[in-house]
Amino acid sequence: MKIINGGVCAAKGFKANGIHCGIRHNRKKRDISLIYSQVPATAAAVYTTNLVKGAPLIVTKKHLENGVAQAVICNSGNANTCNANGIEIAEKMSELVAKELNINAQDIVVASTGVIGQPLNIEPIANGIPELAKGLSEDGGLYAAEGIMTTDLAVKEVAVEFTVGGKTCRIGGIAKGSGMIHPNMATMLVFITSDVKISSEMLSKALKSDIQNTFNMISVDGDTSTNDMVTVLANGLAENTEITSDGEDFEVFMKALNTVNVTLCKMIAGDGEGATKLLECSVSGAKELKIAKTVAKSVICSSLTKAAMFGADANWGRVLCAIGYSGADVDVNKIDVAFSSPKGVIDVCKNGAGVAFSEEKAKEILLEKEITILVNLNDGEFCSKAWGCDLTYDYVKINGDYRT
Repeated sequence: MKIINGGVCAAKGFKANGIHCGIRHNRKKRDISLIYSQVPATAAAVYTTNLVKGAPLIVTKKHLENGVAQAVICNSGNANTCNANGIEIAEKMSELVAKELNINAQDIVVASTGVIGQPLNIEPIANGIPELAKGLSEDGGLYAAEGIMTTDLAVKEVAVEFTVGGKTCRIGGIAKGSGMIHPNMATMLVFITSDVKISSEMLSKALKSDIQNTFNMISVDGDTSTNDMVTVLANGLAENTEITSDGEDFEVFMKALNTVNVTLCKMIAGDGEGATKLLECSVSGAKELKIAKTVAKSVICSSLTKAAMFGADANWGRVLCAIGYSGADVDVNKIDVAFSSPKGVIDVCKNGAGVAFSEEKAKEILLEKEITILVNLNDGEFCSKAWGCDLTYDYVKINGDYRT
Protein backbone atom coordinates (compact mmCIF):
# COMPACT_ATOMS: atom_id res chain seq x y z
CA MET A 1 0.00 0.00 0.00
CA LYS A 2 1.38 3.40 -0.95
CA ILE A 3 0.31 7.03 -0.76
CA ILE A 4 -0.39 8.55 -4.19
CA ASN A 5 -1.58 11.87 -5.58
CA GLY A 6 -5.04 12.68 -6.89
CA GLY A 7 -7.34 12.83 -3.87
CA VAL A 8 -10.90 12.00 -4.92
CA CYS A 9 -9.80 11.68 -8.54
CA ALA A 10 -7.14 9.04 -7.87
CA ALA A 11 -9.60 6.19 -8.36
CA LYS A 12 -10.59 5.21 -11.91
CA GLY A 13 -13.65 6.88 -13.36
CA PHE A 14 -13.87 9.86 -11.01
CA LYS A 15 -13.73 13.52 -11.99
CA ALA A 16 -14.12 16.64 -9.85
CA ASN A 17 -14.17 20.41 -9.90
CA GLY A 18 -14.59 23.42 -7.65
CA ILE A 19 -15.39 27.02 -8.60
CA HIS A 20 -16.51 30.35 -7.17
CA CYS A 21 -20.22 30.75 -7.96
CA GLY A 22 -21.01 33.78 -5.80
CA ILE A 23 -22.07 32.46 -2.40
CA ARG A 24 -18.94 33.97 -0.87
CA HIS A 25 -18.15 37.65 -1.29
CA ASN A 26 -14.47 36.86 -1.85
CA ARG A 27 -14.22 35.89 -5.51
CA LYS A 28 -10.81 34.31 -4.91
CA LYS A 29 -12.39 31.55 -2.82
CA ARG A 30 -14.12 28.60 -4.43
CA ASP A 31 -17.53 27.98 -2.86
CA ILE A 32 -19.03 25.00 -4.65
CA SER A 33 -17.62 21.57 -5.50
CA LEU A 34 -18.69 18.60 -7.58
CA ILE A 35 -17.44 15.00 -7.63
CA TYR A 36 -18.65 12.67 -10.40
CA SER A 37 -18.32 8.98 -11.18
CA GLN A 38 -18.68 7.97 -14.82
CA VAL A 39 -20.76 4.98 -13.69
CA PRO A 40 -23.17 4.55 -10.75
CA ALA A 41 -21.33 3.57 -7.59
CA THR A 42 -22.22 1.75 -4.42
CA ALA A 43 -22.45 4.31 -1.65
CA ALA A 44 -22.58 4.61 2.13
CA ALA A 45 -22.66 7.47 4.59
CA VAL A 46 -22.73 8.34 8.27
CA TYR A 47 -24.25 11.51 9.66
CA THR A 48 -24.07 13.85 12.63
CA THR A 49 -26.00 12.86 15.75
CA ASN A 50 -26.88 16.50 16.41
CA LEU A 51 -30.69 16.77 16.54
CA VAL A 52 -30.37 19.94 14.46
CA LYS A 53 -29.46 18.59 11.03
CA GLY A 54 -28.78 20.45 7.82
CA ALA A 55 -31.37 19.82 5.10
CA PRO A 56 -28.78 18.23 2.76
CA LEU A 57 -28.23 15.40 5.25
CA ILE A 58 -31.94 14.60 5.27
CA VAL A 59 -32.03 14.62 1.47
CA THR A 60 -28.84 12.59 1.13
CA LYS A 61 -30.06 9.94 3.57
CA LYS A 62 -33.17 9.54 1.42
CA HIS A 63 -31.15 9.40 -1.79
CA LEU A 64 -28.84 6.68 -0.43
CA GLU A 65 -31.59 4.34 0.71
CA ASN A 66 -30.81 2.13 -2.31
CA GLY A 67 -27.04 2.24 -1.65
CA VAL A 68 -26.25 3.90 -4.99
CA ALA A 69 -24.84 7.33 -5.90
CA GLN A 70 -23.04 8.86 -8.87
CA ALA A 71 -22.20 12.42 -7.81
CA VAL A 72 -21.58 14.68 -4.82
CA ILE A 73 -22.47 18.39 -4.79
CA CYS A 74 -21.38 20.61 -1.91
CA ASN A 75 -21.48 24.34 -1.33
CA SER A 76 -19.49 26.28 1.27
CA GLY A 77 -19.78 29.74 2.79
CA ASN A 78 -23.42 29.39 3.85
CA ALA A 79 -24.79 26.23 5.43
CA ASN A 80 -28.19 25.02 4.28
CA THR A 81 -29.28 24.58 7.89
CA CYS A 82 -32.29 25.95 9.81
CA ASN A 83 -33.77 27.33 6.58
CA ALA A 84 -37.52 26.99 6.03
CA ASN A 85 -36.92 26.02 2.38
CA GLY A 86 -33.80 23.94 3.06
CA ILE A 87 -35.15 20.67 1.69
CA GLU A 88 -36.36 22.42 -1.44
CA ILE A 89 -32.93 23.97 -2.02
CA ALA A 90 -31.12 20.65 -1.48
CA GLU A 91 -33.44 18.85 -3.89
CA LYS A 92 -33.07 21.67 -6.42
CA MET A 93 -29.28 21.37 -6.25
CA SER A 94 -29.65 17.66 -7.05
CA GLU A 95 -31.97 18.36 -9.97
CA LEU A 96 -29.65 20.96 -11.45
CA VAL A 97 -26.63 18.63 -11.24
CA ALA A 98 -28.65 15.71 -12.63
CA LYS A 99 -29.66 17.78 -15.64
CA GLU A 100 -26.08 18.81 -16.42
CA LEU A 101 -24.66 15.30 -16.00
CA ASN A 102 -27.66 13.44 -17.44
CA ILE A 103 -27.99 11.22 -14.38
CA ASN A 104 -30.72 10.45 -11.85
CA ALA A 105 -31.26 13.21 -9.28
CA GLN A 106 -31.80 10.50 -6.64
CA ASP A 107 -28.21 9.33 -7.19
CA ILE A 108 -26.68 12.54 -5.85
CA VAL A 109 -25.17 13.24 -2.43
CA VAL A 110 -25.88 16.81 -1.30
CA ALA A 111 -23.83 18.65 1.33
CA SER A 112 -23.44 22.19 2.62
CA THR A 113 -21.22 24.02 5.09
CA GLY A 114 -20.73 27.52 6.44
CA VAL A 115 -22.72 29.91 8.63
CA ILE A 116 -25.81 28.29 10.17
CA GLY A 117 -29.23 29.95 10.00
CA GLN A 118 -28.49 32.38 7.16
CA PRO A 119 -30.91 32.24 4.17
CA LEU A 120 -29.26 30.43 1.26
CA ASN A 121 -29.94 31.84 -2.19
CA ILE A 122 -30.22 29.16 -4.87
CA GLU A 123 -29.54 31.66 -7.71
CA PRO A 124 -25.72 31.71 -7.61
CA ILE A 125 -25.69 27.93 -7.23
CA ALA A 126 -28.01 27.48 -10.20
CA ASN A 127 -25.92 29.87 -12.28
CA GLY A 128 -22.67 28.16 -11.32
CA ILE A 129 -23.55 24.50 -11.76
CA PRO A 130 -23.25 24.47 -15.61
CA GLU A 131 -19.69 25.86 -15.38
CA LEU A 132 -18.93 23.52 -12.49
CA ALA A 133 -20.05 20.46 -14.46
CA LYS A 134 -18.35 21.58 -17.68
CA GLY A 135 -15.03 21.88 -15.85
CA LEU A 136 -15.06 18.37 -14.38
CA SER A 137 -11.62 16.85 -14.76
CA GLU A 138 -9.51 13.91 -13.63
CA ASP A 139 -7.15 16.58 -12.26
CA GLY A 140 -9.90 18.47 -10.43
CA GLY A 141 -9.56 16.90 -6.99
CA LEU A 142 -7.65 19.87 -5.58
CA TYR A 143 -10.27 22.34 -6.80
CA ALA A 144 -13.00 20.25 -5.18
CA ALA A 145 -11.04 20.16 -1.92
CA GLU A 146 -10.69 23.96 -2.01
CA GLY A 147 -14.38 24.46 -2.73
CA ILE A 148 -15.54 22.85 0.52
CA MET A 149 -13.24 24.86 2.81
CA THR A 150 -14.57 27.42 5.31
CA THR A 151 -12.18 28.51 8.08
CA ASP A 152 -9.74 25.79 6.99
CA LEU A 153 -6.25 27.09 6.37
CA ALA A 154 -5.03 23.97 4.56
CA VAL A 155 -6.42 21.71 1.85
CA LYS A 156 -7.12 18.20 3.10
CA GLU A 157 -6.76 15.42 0.54
CA VAL A 158 -5.07 12.02 0.36
CA ALA A 159 -5.15 8.84 -1.72
CA VAL A 160 -3.67 5.35 -1.52
CA GLU A 161 -3.03 2.54 -4.00
CA PHE A 162 -3.28 -1.13 -3.06
CA THR A 163 -4.07 -4.56 -4.50
CA VAL A 164 -7.26 -6.60 -4.11
CA GLY A 165 -7.47 -10.00 -5.76
CA GLY A 166 -4.58 -9.20 -8.08
CA LYS A 167 -6.16 -5.93 -9.26
CA THR A 168 -4.67 -2.49 -8.61
CA CYS A 169 -7.18 -0.44 -6.63
CA ARG A 170 -7.30 3.08 -5.30
CA ILE A 171 -9.14 5.01 -2.64
CA GLY A 172 -8.91 8.74 -2.01
CA GLY A 173 -10.64 11.41 -0.02
CA ILE A 174 -11.03 15.10 0.71
CA ALA A 175 -12.23 16.73 3.91
CA LYS A 176 -13.08 20.06 5.42
CA GLY A 177 -13.08 20.76 9.10
CA SER A 178 -11.50 23.32 11.37
CA GLY A 179 -14.12 24.25 13.97
CA MET A 180 -17.30 22.69 15.42
CA ILE A 181 -15.49 19.38 15.52
CA HIS A 182 -16.53 16.94 18.21
CA PRO A 183 -18.34 14.23 16.30
CA ASN A 184 -20.32 11.18 17.20
CA MET A 185 -20.86 9.41 13.88
CA ALA A 186 -18.88 11.63 11.51
CA THR A 187 -16.98 14.85 11.41
CA MET A 188 -17.62 17.93 9.37
CA LEU A 189 -17.53 16.90 5.70
CA VAL A 190 -15.53 14.01 4.25
CA PHE A 191 -15.95 12.65 0.73
CA ILE A 192 -14.22 9.39 -0.19
CA THR A 193 -14.03 7.69 -3.59
CA SER A 194 -12.77 4.28 -4.65
CA ASP A 195 -12.69 2.07 -7.74
CA VAL A 196 -13.02 -1.10 -5.67
CA LYS A 197 -15.97 -3.34 -6.48
CA ILE A 198 -17.79 -3.89 -3.19
CA SER A 199 -21.41 -4.39 -2.21
CA SER A 200 -23.24 -1.49 -0.57
CA GLU A 201 -23.76 -3.64 2.53
CA MET A 202 -20.04 -4.32 2.97
CA LEU A 203 -19.16 -0.73 2.11
CA SER A 204 -21.51 0.50 4.81
CA LYS A 205 -20.08 -2.03 7.26
CA ALA A 206 -16.54 -0.87 6.51
CA LEU A 207 -17.35 2.83 6.93
CA LYS A 208 -19.40 2.47 10.12
CA SER A 209 -16.73 0.28 11.66
CA ASP A 210 -13.77 2.47 10.76
CA ILE A 211 -15.16 5.81 11.91
CA GLN A 212 -15.38 4.50 15.46
CA ASN A 213 -11.58 4.59 15.62
CA THR A 214 -10.95 7.55 13.32
CA PHE A 215 -13.42 10.40 12.90
CA ASN A 216 -15.13 9.69 16.20
CA MET A 217 -11.77 10.07 17.93
CA ILE A 218 -11.01 13.67 17.03
CA SER A 219 -12.08 16.86 18.76
CA VAL A 220 -11.15 20.49 18.22
CA ASP A 221 -13.64 22.38 20.36
CA GLY A 222 -16.27 20.03 21.78
CA ASP A 223 -19.02 21.19 19.39
CA THR A 224 -20.76 18.67 17.13
CA SER A 225 -21.71 20.34 13.84
CA THR A 226 -25.19 20.21 12.34
CA ASN A 227 -23.73 19.35 8.93
CA ASP A 228 -21.32 16.49 9.73
CA MET A 229 -21.26 13.76 7.13
CA VAL A 230 -18.83 11.17 5.78
CA THR A 231 -19.69 9.56 2.46
CA VAL A 232 -17.92 6.97 0.36
CA LEU A 233 -18.56 6.00 -3.27
CA ALA A 234 -17.06 2.84 -4.84
CA ASN A 235 -17.66 2.42 -8.58
CA GLY A 236 -16.06 -1.00 -9.18
CA LEU A 237 -13.93 0.06 -12.15
CA ALA A 238 -10.85 -1.66 -10.71
CA GLU A 239 -12.65 -4.85 -11.83
CA ASN A 240 -11.71 -6.90 -8.78
CA THR A 241 -14.00 -9.76 -7.77
CA GLU A 242 -16.81 -8.05 -5.87
CA ILE A 243 -16.35 -7.97 -2.11
CA THR A 244 -19.57 -9.32 -0.67
CA SER A 245 -18.43 -10.79 2.65
CA ASP A 246 -15.68 -10.78 5.26
CA GLY A 247 -12.33 -12.17 4.20
CA GLU A 248 -8.86 -11.19 3.01
CA ASP A 249 -10.09 -8.77 0.32
CA PHE A 250 -12.35 -6.99 2.77
CA GLU A 251 -9.52 -6.70 5.30
CA VAL A 252 -7.26 -5.12 2.66
CA PHE A 253 -9.98 -2.65 1.75
CA MET A 254 -10.51 -1.86 5.44
CA LYS A 255 -6.79 -1.17 5.87
CA ALA A 256 -6.78 1.19 2.88
CA LEU A 257 -9.89 2.99 4.12
CA ASN A 258 -8.36 3.35 7.57
CA THR A 259 -5.14 4.77 6.12
CA VAL A 260 -7.11 7.45 4.27
CA ASN A 261 -9.32 8.24 7.25
CA VAL A 262 -6.50 8.47 9.80
CA THR A 263 -4.59 10.81 7.49
CA LEU A 264 -7.64 13.04 7.06
CA CYS A 265 -8.24 12.97 10.83
CA LYS A 266 -4.77 14.29 11.50
CA MET A 267 -5.20 16.97 8.84
CA ILE A 268 -8.48 18.11 10.37
CA ALA A 269 -7.17 18.11 13.93
CA GLY A 270 -3.95 19.88 13.00
CA ASP A 271 -5.90 22.57 11.16
CA GLY A 272 -8.25 23.32 14.05
CA GLU A 273 -9.34 26.92 14.28
CA GLY A 274 -6.46 28.96 15.66
CA ALA A 275 -4.38 25.81 16.19
CA THR A 276 -0.60 25.80 16.18
CA LYS A 277 -0.08 22.13 17.07
CA LEU A 278 -1.49 18.70 16.25
CA LEU A 279 -2.07 16.65 19.39
CA GLU A 280 -2.33 12.87 19.54
CA CYS A 281 -3.21 11.01 22.72
CA SER A 282 -2.00 7.42 22.53
CA VAL A 283 -3.42 5.21 25.27
CA SER A 284 -2.11 1.71 25.97
CA GLY A 285 -2.49 -0.88 28.71
CA ALA A 286 -6.29 -0.67 29.06
CA LYS A 287 -8.31 -3.67 30.18
CA GLU A 288 -11.06 -2.85 27.66
CA LEU A 289 -11.10 -1.04 24.31
CA LYS A 290 -13.91 1.20 25.52
CA ILE A 291 -11.74 2.35 28.42
CA ALA A 292 -8.80 3.16 26.14
CA LYS A 293 -11.03 5.19 23.81
CA THR A 294 -12.73 7.04 26.67
CA VAL A 295 -9.41 8.03 28.21
CA ALA A 296 -7.87 9.14 24.91
CA LYS A 297 -10.89 11.26 23.99
CA SER A 298 -11.12 12.82 27.46
CA VAL A 299 -7.50 13.96 27.35
CA ILE A 300 -7.85 15.37 23.84
CA CYS A 301 -11.03 17.23 24.83
CA SER A 302 -9.52 18.81 27.94
CA SER A 303 -9.39 22.59 27.46
CA LEU A 304 -6.75 22.89 30.18
CA THR A 305 -4.54 20.26 28.56
CA LYS A 306 -4.98 21.90 25.16
CA ALA A 307 -4.02 25.28 26.62
CA ALA A 308 -0.96 23.78 28.32
CA MET A 309 0.18 22.33 25.00
CA PHE A 310 -0.19 25.76 23.39
CA GLY A 311 2.11 27.17 26.04
CA ALA A 312 4.55 24.22 25.79
CA ASP A 313 3.90 23.62 29.49
CA ALA A 314 4.49 20.01 30.62
CA ASN A 315 1.56 20.22 33.04
CA TRP A 316 0.93 16.47 33.24
CA GLY A 317 -1.50 16.99 36.14
CA ARG A 318 -4.04 18.22 33.63
CA VAL A 319 -3.73 14.95 31.72
CA LEU A 320 -4.28 12.93 34.88
CA CYS A 321 -7.19 15.18 35.80
CA ALA A 322 -8.87 14.54 32.43
CA ILE A 323 -8.44 10.80 32.89
CA GLY A 324 -9.91 11.05 36.38
CA TYR A 325 -13.17 12.67 35.29
CA SER A 326 -13.52 10.63 32.11
CA GLY A 327 -15.64 8.01 33.85
CA ALA A 328 -13.31 5.24 32.68
CA ASP A 329 -12.61 2.36 35.05
CA VAL A 330 -8.88 2.87 35.66
CA ASP A 331 -6.49 2.50 38.57
CA VAL A 332 -4.98 5.97 38.93
CA ASN A 333 -2.07 4.52 40.90
CA LYS A 334 -0.87 2.60 37.83
CA ILE A 335 -0.94 5.40 35.23
CA ASP A 336 2.22 6.52 33.42
CA VAL A 337 2.32 9.72 31.33
CA ALA A 338 4.96 10.93 28.88
CA PHE A 339 5.21 13.59 26.19
CA SER A 340 6.74 12.88 22.79
CA SER A 341 7.63 14.81 19.64
CA PRO A 342 10.36 14.74 16.98
CA LYS A 343 12.61 16.26 19.68
CA GLY A 344 12.35 13.18 21.88
CA VAL A 345 10.34 11.57 24.69
CA ILE A 346 10.15 12.61 28.34
CA ASP A 347 8.49 10.75 31.23
CA VAL A 348 6.56 13.07 33.55
CA CYS A 349 4.41 10.69 35.62
CA LYS A 350 4.90 7.14 36.93
CA ASN A 351 2.31 5.13 38.84
CA GLY A 352 0.06 8.18 39.17
CA ALA A 353 2.74 10.39 40.69
CA GLY A 354 5.17 12.94 39.31
CA VAL A 355 8.78 12.11 38.55
CA ALA A 356 11.75 14.44 38.27
CA PHE A 357 12.29 15.69 34.72
CA SER A 358 14.04 18.51 32.91
CA GLU A 359 11.65 21.41 32.32
CA GLU A 360 14.01 22.66 29.61
CA LYS A 361 13.89 19.34 27.73
CA ALA A 362 10.12 19.16 28.15
CA LYS A 363 9.76 22.66 26.73
CA GLU A 364 11.90 21.73 23.73
CA ILE A 365 9.70 18.69 23.08
CA LEU A 366 6.42 20.59 23.45
CA LEU A 367 7.43 23.45 21.17
CA GLU A 368 7.15 21.12 18.17
CA LYS A 369 4.18 21.22 15.75
CA GLU A 370 3.16 17.61 16.42
CA ILE A 371 2.96 16.29 19.98
CA THR A 372 1.98 12.88 21.31
CA ILE A 373 0.63 12.46 24.83
CA LEU A 374 1.53 8.92 25.86
CA VAL A 375 -0.70 7.34 28.50
CA ASN A 376 -0.06 3.82 29.79
CA LEU A 377 -2.80 2.52 32.11
CA ASN A 378 -0.76 -0.62 32.89
CA ASP A 379 -3.94 -2.62 33.33
CA GLY A 380 -4.43 -4.66 30.13
CA GLU A 381 -3.68 -5.05 26.43
CA PHE A 382 -6.08 -2.66 24.70
CA CYS A 383 -5.05 0.63 23.11
CA SER A 384 -6.56 3.59 21.29
CA LYS A 385 -5.67 6.97 19.80
CA ALA A 386 -7.44 10.31 19.63
CA TRP A 387 -6.51 13.52 17.83
CA GLY A 388 -6.98 17.20 18.56
CA CYS A 389 -5.14 20.50 18.70
CA ASP A 390 -3.99 23.15 21.11
CA LEU A 391 -6.30 25.90 22.35
CA THR A 392 -5.05 29.35 21.40
CA TYR A 393 -6.02 33.02 21.59
CA ASP A 394 -6.91 32.91 17.91
CA TYR A 395 -9.67 30.33 18.44
CA VAL A 396 -11.65 32.92 20.40
CA LYS A 397 -10.87 35.65 17.86
CA ILE A 398 -12.04 33.51 14.94
CA ASN A 399 -15.30 32.48 16.60
CA GLY A 400 -15.94 35.87 18.18
CA ASP A 401 -16.70 37.36 14.78
CA TYR A 402 -17.34 34.23 12.68
CA ARG A 403 -20.72 35.46 11.41
CA THR A 404 -20.10 39.20 11.18
